[in-house]
Amino acid sequence: MHREWAVKTRGQEESGDLVESVVEILDCAALCFTEMGFQGTSIDDVARRLGATKGRIYHYFRSKTDLFFEVHREGMKRLMDAVSDAMTTEGTGCEKLLRMIETHALTMMRNIAYEAVVVQGVHMHRLSATTPEQRVSLDEIMDIRNRFEQLFVDAFREGQADGSIREGADVSLAVKGMLGAVNWMTIWYRPRPDETPEQQQARASRVAELLIGGIAPDHTSRSS
Repeated sequence: MHREWAVKTRGQEESGDLVESVVEILDCAALCFTEMGFQGTSIDDVARRLGATKGRIYHYFRSKTDLFFEVHREGMKRLMDAVSDAMTTEGTGCEKLLRMIETHALTMMRNIAYEAVVVQGVHMHRLSATTPEQRVSLDEIMDIRNRFEQLFVDAFREGQADGSIREGADVSLAVKGMLGAVNWMTIWYRPRPDETPEQQQARASRVAELLIGGIAPDHTSRSS
């Protein structure tokens, strides 16, 4: 992760305590960016939520934009790790795609602050990435986003090849629509204090079934 860059450029050895400190900053920053947006959030806001000085944040991140990029990167990493695991399971392409969408939705719910930053996206920051380091970060994040989408494209095409997904479906358009629908959860989904993991799983499964239903040849989402 990019946090490794922050450690190494300061000539420090990476340690458990150091990583934990950066994660605490990212957790607080994700909440601030989610609640107030990028423009409305300041380093002071993150420091107050963290219960620390601005100096602690600037020790690891040069600017608010760098901090935003790192929160975005962490959110994408969590999605990529979860969906990559789901893709390796056995089954038809359609069954894999269903599990991937279900996992995507579940990961969104369980990391809602980070994923809200992912959905805010880096597009608004293309002109803000003015330093060489920020441009490198932006390129890396966009590469992760593209590779993430490609996982779904690959599963979709596998389904078309094995007959579990209609051949006539537009792969790129269908995948972008599915990902967009799941990403929209950051707008309408809010975790309830009494919500159980089982309830989250059930919601994620329902979302996946609804999205998959229209592309299977028989309009069913799961094989019996």
